[in-house]
Amino acid sequence: MSTQEKVVNNAAAAADPPAADVPAVITPEAVLEQLRALRPQIPGYQQLPVPEARSLRGPANVHPDFAQAAINAVGASAVVGTNVGLSAEELQTIAETCARWTPVEDELRAMLGGVSSANLTRRHTLGQAALLTYAVSKRLVKFPEHADLLPHLAQMRKTNRSGRRRQPAGQPQAPTPTPEPSPSPASSPTTAASHVG
Repeated sequence: MSTQEKVVNNAAAAADPPAADVPAVITPEAVLEQLRALRPQIPGYQQLPVPEARSLRGPANVHPDFAQAAINAVGASAVVGTNVGLSAEELQTIAETCARWTPVEDELRAMLGGVSSANLTRRHTLGQAALLTYAVSKRLVKFPEHADLLPHLAQMRKTNRSGRRRQPAGQPQAPTPTPEPSPSPASSPTTAASHVG
């Protein structure tokens, strides 16, 4: 093999590293599919209405040492265990399972934060590009050779930054209702009647 061929091969190898060194990029659709496939495999997975979840938080937030002392008390007294309805072994299993799933909660929260930050960055890039496009287009449409931008500029002008359509020009806005003044305590019959002995 000539020196020139070796140089070409080395350059090609440097330009195309082995596939194992490149992390695979997963698509959003694949992530959704995997997350939804995980749901039925997670023991006890459920969505709770807000009032029900709120009602569970008090007892759920007892100190772990308090809970462990209670487990020990159940184990020490059959009468306590009968009243509680769960054995010390069952309660210990629940405590240990909670401890093992807590890091999963933390990791999922961290992952949600990472996904949200990535999407925020994408939206920022898109928004900045859109605003710059609008500004440049406004300047360019003043010249006849850029007249093709006019319909695109008109479409951009129809929407505001939050994506809601602006009210068409010339259309009267609905008047804002003026709240009626509440009666003063002195002129209110109910108040006056309440002061009558």
